[in-house]
Amino acid sequence: MTFRYGVDQLNLDTVNGIADGSIKAELCQEALDKINKSRQNVDVMAASDKAVYGINTGFGPLCDTQISPEETHLLQKNLLITHAVGVGEPIAKSISKLMLITKVHALSQGFSGIRLEVVERMLAFLELDLIPVVPEQGSVGASGDLAPLSHLFLPLIGEGEFWQDGKPVAAAHLLEANGLAPLELHAKEGLALINGTQFILSHGITALTKMRYLLDLADLAGAMSIEGMQGSGSPFREELHATRPFEGNIEVAKRMRMFFNGSQNMAAHTDCDRVQDPYSLRCIPQVHGASRNAFNHLKELVEIEMNSVTDNPIVISAEEAISGGSFHGQPLAMVLDYASIAAAELGNISDRRCYLMLEGLHGLPRLLTTSGGLNSGMMIPQYATAALVTENKSLCFPPSADSVPTSMGQEDHVSMGSISGRKLNQILGNLEKIFAIELMYAAQAIEFRRPNKCSDIIEENFAIIREKVAKLEEDRLLKPDIDAMIALVKAQAFSVN
Repeated sequence: MTFRYGVDQLNLDTVNGIADGSIKAELCQEALDKINKSRQNVDVMAASDKAVYGINTGFGPLCDTQISPEETHLLQKNLLITHAVGVGEPIAKSISKLMLITKVHALSQGFSGIRLEVVERMLAFLELDLIPVVPEQGSVGASGDLAPLSHLFLPLIGEGEFWQDGKPVAAAHLLEANGLAPLELHAKEGLALINGTQFILSHGITALTKMRYLLDLADLAGAMSIEGMQGSGSPFREELHATRPFEGNIEVAKRMRMFFNGSQNMAAHTDCDRVQDPYSLRCIPQVHGASRNAFNHLKELVEIEMNSVTDNPIVISAEEAISGGSFHGQPLAMVLDYASIAAAELGNISDRRCYLMLEGLHGLPRLLTTSGGLNSGMMIPQYATAALVTENKSLCFPPSADSVPTSMGQEDHVSMGSISGRKLNQILGNLEKIFAIELMYAAQAIEFRRPNKCSDIIEENFAIIREKVAKLEEDRLLKPDIDAMIALVKAQAFSVN
């Protein structure tokens, strides 16, 4: 499969495939024609006496200051240099790479007026694994991600840094080593490069990729916990969920039935006298399902944004460039905040299941140890899940609900979507640790249901855990066990479908 920039439609799997090299991406003739035509239109406007924002004028509050053709190159260079004011630690190299990929696709649609030479240089960066270093803080998410995108494209003009062997290296050095001369930017190009939402977007792509697996893992962890506590399978019956047909609920209930299919352990207590399970068991379809609905919403909007043009102005013809607000991050900012709540809730309910397994009910020993008193068993890891869920709750404040005016009031409402994207990924990182502990607990609880076997898929995952973490017989240092479980989660080692 070959993806055609500026022509084909990106989706979550395609953009990740381009990033990992499993999908080839190129500029086809149609994209070349669109890029060149748009550039011709800009050249006409740049030579005109008519003021056109961003093409022959200053920026932001200086939009009413017309710039001569002789000063255009310096203006575009100054734009990158003055806006590269990001602070904090660098974002992951993988996120910077996604920023490059999605920006190439946006510029290749023929509305940005950038020269083909600049787009081809960006593709050369991707081909040579010259991925720029981008600080994590400094974007307010409208006029797009100005500071991060400025850092992303400083290497085009011989400034900034690339990643090499996990460390930042001066871009000028690596450009020379690869026989690449710095480019001189022409009219509109600096603005086209740094106006856009690719920082927010790439954090959204990263979050979706991780959250998709964690949603499936949440169902597995819940199913294993129910097996360990010998909970009821009735709350997952198809007839029940047909009466309240939210898409996420139906999907989760179906998956739970799959996890229990063929379980001797579940069949062994079909006629027990327990009437109802606590909500963290019984309401898994409703809670996990609501988080799936939020994921689906985020995925829908992120995939729209992947295929959108988000710079400004948008070049329509040689006579018209529309100055609007396509760079504003609010469409993603709000749904990223929604997804943050959804991810945090998966952790909340997981922590409650961890707590239930320690209570000593329904045939399980207190603290999941038969030698309590001298041994604390698995008491303390739940303290860690409690701390992590509280940290996640504190990260759920929606940055999109805030706005601080910038640029002398010209940019008087901003999205803060860059913060929304960063915080969602922090929450998902904490969620990985919470599920690691629940899965460790669930495996310990299942030990007390032997000789009954669970379903084949749960036994498969139980074996994955036992390859790294032994049954707890007497107190031992649990930190290595927790670290091993976290590594399994991060590696997506569990069978979830």
